[in-house]
Amino acid sequence: MNFTAKQIAGILEGDIVGDPDVEVSKLSKIEEGTKGSLTFLANPKYTSYIYTTEASITIVNKSFIPDNTLNNTTLIKVEDAYKSFSKLLEYYNQVKLNKVGIDNVTSISDSATLGENIYVGAFTYIGDNVVIGNNVKIFPNTYIGDNVVIGDNTIVFSGAKIYSECTIGNYCVINSGAIIGADGFGFAPNESGEYSKVPQIGNVIIEDYVDIGAATTIDRATLGSTIIRKGVKLDNQIQIAHNVEIGKNTVIAAQTGIAGSTKIGENCQIGGQVGIVGHLTIGNNVKIQAQSGIGRNIKDNEVLQGSPALSYGDYNKSYVYFKNLPKIVKNLNDLEKKVNGNN
Repeated sequence: MNFTAKQIAGILEGDIVGDPDVEVSKLSKIEEGTKGSLTFLANPKYTSYIYTTEASITIVNKSFIPDNTLNNTTLIKVEDAYKSFSKLLEYYNQVKLNKVGIDNVTSISDSATLGENIYVGAFTYIGDNVVIGNNVKIFPNTYIGDNVVIGDNTIVFSGAKIYSECTIGNYCVINSGAIIGADGFGFAPNESGEYSKVPQIGNVIIEDYVDIGAATTIDRATLGSTIIRKGVKLDNQIQIAHNVEIGKNTVIAAQTGIAGSTKIGENCQIGGQVGIVGHLTIGNNVKIQAQSGIGRNIKDNEVLQGSPALSYGDYNKSYVYFKNLPKIVKNLNDLEKKVNGNN
């Protein structure tokens, strides 16, 4: 898809310096720009590349004044080049994903309710009594179980699985390989020492504006609901167990595992590979550094690191001693020898 400098300037409310009719069809880094590509300059350390780039269009701040002759790139001047480029990426992504219609070779139950302007990709299965909102995009090879509800403007990428009874809000993004509503890890030992499965009859509720990364799994509740609140952002390969609740606008990085029935507050930031045991309460605005292990309730505004996790400040102070431990032990041994020698 081609765009002219005039069209791009219109989207960004920018001013053109150069050829308004020059066209671009791809995006590039400024140092890797080629003819027909669009790039941007926001970081001053890349300024030298604007004089050599082959990109046809470069987005720059209005304050930018070239020191040398430009290499045939047309400038679009805006208030903030980085934000404008991000806006353009969002616009481009919307255009790219704006598919409409139902592909051949799909299986859609007659009892399903489909909204307007939706897209359903090939080899997708949509079960009984499913309700799909307006402008929803469901890409190929997706499974949507019975009685699922998907809100307006949500995107479900290829290979995602949404089990029965789950509810997905508006403006959500569910990436490839995500599994929503699989059984929670519920087993009870019997008299013979074997384990019997505890039926998991709850569901998963995902509120509006939630992003779920590729291969992330969110288990259905044993009873009631596993709940992901509005605005939560989940990275790839996260495990969220049954009956967990995650508060509004919390963000969680990859490979974190949260055990059953833990409640996480609002606006938390949780790093990668964090392990959180079950039945805990974690407050609002908590920050947990990567690879920490959480085994206790956490109050609002705490910052934690380590396994088991300590206060972030205490951990950093202790780390000074951790890394110098061999030297400290040697000094103690030397001191002990001196004391013993004087006796």
